[in-house]
Amino acid sequence: MFICAVAAGLLGATRIARAQQPAMPLIGFVRSGSLKGTETWVAAFRQGLKETGYVEGQNVAIEFRSADDHRERLPAIIAELIRRPAAVLVVNAAAAEAAKAATATVPIVFATGGDPVKDNLVASFGRPGGNITGVAR
Repeated sequence: MFICAVAAGLLGATRIARAQQPAMPLIGFVRSGSLKGTETWVAAFRQGLKETGYVEGQNVAIEFRSADDHRERLPAIIAELIRRPAAVLVVNAAAAEAAKAATATVPIVFATGGDPVKDNLVASFGRPGGNITGVAR
């Protein structure tokens, strides 16, 4: 639920801040691996968004992208979503690395099983810094 709350908060903030933002904000949901087997996570993500007032197809669009375990594809996937323009990127750790390298302005929310400080995704747990935040298990 944390990721949904952060993503929803960032959607509201970026909608105000970016005059060129389309009427329906876009969430780019990106994984380095396959999307197969993530149905439970995606359902929970949609439910969390719904609980914060965002319903896919009504007031938010979500584009799901996968590099299918070909990490070299991530920069192009991220770049395309930034051009769309995505209001926020929701990513796993490997996709977070590509997103962080691609933009300092589009908000990035990650979920990782690793240590985001050690992996150089954030400066610290208390103050992630920049345009990236997330949750680690």
